[in-house]
Amino acid sequence: MTATPQEIFERYIWTGMTRDADARAEMFAADGVLETPLVPAGGDFPRLLKGREEIRRGLAAYYRRSANADHKVNMDRSRYVLHTTSDPDVFIAEIDTAFDEAGETTTMSLVQIYRVRDGKIILLRDYFAPELAD
Repeated sequence: MTATPQEIFERYIWTGMTRDADARAEMFAADGVLETPLVPAGGDFPRLLKGREEIRRGLAAYYRRSANADHKVNMDRSRYVLHTTSDPDVFIAEIDTAFDEAGETTTMSLVQIYRVRDGKIILLRDYFAPELAD
C-alpha cells in the first residue's frame, strides 16, 4: 500500500530531526530531486541534489558541517498544515518550525512542495530561509 501524504511528510520531518541522511535519502526515488530554490549558490545547504545517492552524500555532508547541539526543534511550538491538490501525487506543506537556542525561541516558516511516485519522493522543492536552518 502506498504511503499517504501525511505519512510521507511525518517520516521526512523525523529523518530531518534525527539528522539521518541515509533514511532521508531512502525516501526518494532513485532519480529523485531535492531542490532548495531560496538557498544561495555556494551556501552551506545544498541548492540542488539529483538522485538518491547524491541526496545521501549532500545531506550527510551538510549534517556534519552544521552540527549544533544547542539548536533544538521545539515540537510543542512548531506547526504545519498539509494541502492535497487535484493531482494525487502532489501535496504541499506549510511549516512553522520553532527552535530553542540559548533560552530563546525563534521560528522558521517554510513551504515544501512534494511530488511522489509509488510512495517515493521524485521531486521536493523546499522553500526556506537558509540563515535560520543552521
